[in-house]
Amino acid sequence: MSIYKKRTLSSYILRMSENFKVLLITGPRQIGKTTMLRNTAEKNRKYVSLDNPNDLLLAKTDPKGFLDTYAPPVIIDEIQYAPELFPYIKMLADNSTERGLIWMTGSQQYNLMQGVTESLAGRIAIIDMLDFSIYERDGKGDLQKPFLPSNTPAQVLKRKNIADTFRIILQGAFPDVIIADMDYREVFYDSYVRTYLERDVRQLINIGDEVKFITFLKVAAARTGQELNIADIARNVNIDPKTADKWLSVLQTSGLIYMLQPYFKNITKRLTKRPKMYFMDTGLAAYLAGWTTVPALETGASSGAFFETFVITEIIKSYYHNGKNPQISFFRDSDGNEIDLLIYQNEMYYPIEIKKHSTPGFNDIKAFKTFAKNENIGYGCEICLTTELQPLSPDAIAISIWDI
Repeated sequence: MSIYKKRTLSSYILRMSENFKVLLITGPRQIGKTTMLRNTAEKNRKYVSLDNPNDLLLAKTDPKGFLDTYAPPVIIDEIQYAPELFPYIKMLADNSTERGLIWMTGSQQYNLMQGVTESLAGRIAIIDMLDFSIYERDGKGDLQKPFLPSNTPAQVLKRKNIADTFRIILQGAFPDVIIADMDYREVFYDSYVRTYLERDVRQLINIGDEVKFITFLKVAAARTGQELNIADIARNVNIDPKTADKWLSVLQTSGLIYMLQPYFKNITKRLTKRPKMYFMDTGLAAYLAGWTTVPALETGASSGAFFETFVITEIIKSYYHNGKNPQISFFRDSDGNEIDLLIYQNEMYYPIEIKKHSTPGFNDIKAFKTFAKNENIGYGCEICLTTELQPLSPDAIAISIWDI
């Protein structure tokens, strides 16, 4: 029997439950939403899953009777299957002074948000969740804070060498993959893609050609960490750009990819306008892109992009799992100046460069100075595979991915 690893979000869930009548936890499938809620909940909180056909039928045909049967406090799993419940949850919330009445989970953000905005606006806390962070997989979820570059980084986790780092990148961070043998990963991801197609994609759009959609997933995964080029993806899959754009929106809606938008301001140099696309789980991206061994991924042409994807998603998790939505972007101009990540906070941009090497240097962060000519810039860092902290300038430091 596996041991439950406490999630960073647990403490935030309890705080929000004291302030809101309804909570909705959203995120991709199989990231541990239900397990987290059931291990966080008080003993008297009931649990019901709309994956159960009988309970789903009751929720859709007699929503009031469903809420009488499963009276608060209750966890309702997979709420997107029964939008008929939303008006009755609204009435229940309006007629009660209690907080934390209903905790819900859902996996399809578009359908969920449509019901929420129509019925529960102002009554609900919507909380985004992703799969395991590097803190959570080490059993140190309570210690993770939203990442911001500093000259005194956290240094809570034990640093890992490049081979062990890429083993984690190849493995991915879904709970079922983490607790299983590495040989299980391909079976898991194959099943995950099939389930994703059958239960999520078909409910959002009519994909028509399933084989082409699988090819599209593989082509997109091979481009994680790169600027989005819809025409190139469409050409490789042999579909029109409008279809490629629609399918990318599905990946985004279901939480499988993140579009990092470019920094933009009316300055003299021309800036890139295309977002960068990141798969939110490196294991899934590696599986789709055909990487099967740690040495192949570590030394392959995509190793830098996968390392960058790993770092970006870990930083996003540090915010989401503390109940915050990061204000992030990247910078690139026509002169080749580039900053992989900018975190905007308190009217200041904190620059981050990401490199898959262990020998950081000042040249890696030279774009920081260029960017500082146009914006207020905070303390910066280079995140790489260094084995020790290395000051790069009075305003920047090189740290390991394991120091974030």
